Amino acid sequence: MKRKSSILSLLLIVGVAIFSTSCSSKLKPLTQNNFNVTPSPLETVGNQIPVTINGIFPEKWFNKNATVTITPILKYASGEIAGTPYSYQGENISGNRITIPQNRGGNFSMNSSFPYNPEMQSSELYLRFDGRIKNKRSNLPDLKVADGVIATSALADVATTPPSVAPDGFQRIIQDAQEANIMFVIQQANLRQSELNKRDMAEWKRRVEEAFNDPRQNVNVEVSAYASPDGGLSLNERLAAERERNTSKYLESELDKRKIDTEVYAHYTAQDWEGFRQLVSGSNLQDKELILRVLEMYPDSETREREIKNISYVFEELAGTILPQLRRSRIIANIEIIGKSDDEIMTAWKQNPKELSVEELLYASTLTDDESVKENIYQYVTANFSNDYRGWNNIGTMFFKRGDYAKARQSFDRAAQVNPSAPEVNMNKALFAIMDNNLNTANELLGRSAGADGLDEAMGLLNLLQGNYNQAVGAYGQSKSNNAGLAQLLVRDYNKAKQTLEAVENPDAVTAYLLAVIASRTNNFNDVVSNLRTAISRDRSIATKALNDLEFAKYRTNQEFMSIVG
Repeated sequence: MKRKSSILSLLLIVGVAIFSTSCSSKLKPLTQNNFNVTPSPLETVGNQIPVTINGIFPEKWFNKNATVTITPILKYASGEIAGTPYSYQGENISGNRITIPQNRGGNFSMNSSFPYNPEMQSSELYLRFDGRIKNKRSNLPDLKVADGVIATSALADVATTPPSVAPDGFQRIIQDAQEANIMFVIQQANLRQSELNKRDMAEWKRRVEEAFNDPRQNVNVEVSAYASPDGGLSLNERLAAERERNTSKYLESELDKRKIDTEVYAHYTAQDWEGFRQLVSGSNLQDKELILRVLEMYPDSETREREIKNISYVFEELAGTILPQLRRSRIIANIEIIGKSDDEIMTAWKQNPKELSVEELLYASTLTDDESVKENIYQYVTANFSNDYRGWNNIGTMFFKRGDYAKARQSFDRAAQVNPSAPEVNMNKALFAIMDNNLNTANELLGRSAGADGLDEAMGLLNLLQGNYNQAVGAYGQSKSNNAGLAQLLVRDYNKAKQTLEAVENPDAVTAYLLAVIASRTNNFNDVVSNLRTAISRDRSIATKALNDLEFAKYRTNQEFMSIVG
């Protein structure tokens, strides 16, 4: 009887042990040693905070009947934000979660990203666990795994990116030309009255006289005489030379009558094969490709002429349509139109802006450093040349630079109504898309901004915000700006970044702050102090920022540092 009781007691103990092992309703809390966070502390990339969490479930930890969901949680002063949850399951659970063997445990990796806001500069990363065994929840506390956030990349600033000014088309000297042709009968060089009395000749003479008598115009005359490429080289040589002499003599006489003292430059071409090729190429001749192949195959003039004449049915058509157009003297009046001087343009702007063309007005805006004068010129252009997008665009750039973004948006929208494909307008609208954190739209708009002034700076900013730091450095090139220096800092080219920031034309608080960050990363405490003092003198709020910035965490026990930022 005693033996039977002992056996029952032993069976009861084993059963309880087995039951408690297989049916434990609790999961033990994990520790920081089970996790590795990259980067640590957290760091912004563009305007996001990416993080990779590698972890391990120890042997015997994961119950076969358990499910565990782990969610990264970024906690900061005014709240918290959840990252991407990852779910795992024991061997007895069916589902799409990652299965973790109980005996071996398992490694796992989680990737997440949080949209950055400045409050997150002082924050902590926790892991939140939802652990259940057969739907019975285990109370697992949130586990802190990292501090955050180094937010240096968030110093990229669209407001300091220069908007694109549309260029003027002003030219001090404009090249113009007036042309006319005097045609000749085959194998003749005499000038016919019917040709000399043509309308285009009368217009040619009028324009030359007008240019000569205008003190803002210079004119000279060019004569090019030709013979068609048939009839033999010696004949054509004589014929073209005679046509040139007769034409030049006539023009000199006509210029003398009008008391026009200008140079006449004359030359002739014995056989105008180039003119022949151009006319054939532009014709509707049935076998023009055959003729063009002959020209390509035979560089010798006599061979060309013979081969073309051998195609008798083609040559007849050439003789009737193409060759007569080559028996000519081409007369050209080369005219230089000299525009107003800078002083004349600015005087006209002050006294009578109606005298100025839109190109002269837009050029006038480049002749002054007075922002109010520039704005007045652009206002005048929008009022008097409302269908020219450049006035609207350029006044928008002035609003943008002084921070009047509502007016800048309106101006760029009006410019887009006038010319939606203008590269400068698209680039400037892209800056607002960046400001609105709509980077996909910004990328599309910048893709339509080829040729816009300042496009490289805008592309550099977009790459900065997308975390493409090397591309940003390439886009900025030799630019000397806060954003360019920031890009170089983020690729850890500290010497180059320091040189760039020290060369910024109008340094501000951010310029000095970035120099302080560089000094901290290169362990130059004296420069940290001097640059922070400069930054705070320009913007008092920098002190609080520096105090909370993990870039300077190692100095929080330093009395001199704390006296500056405290």
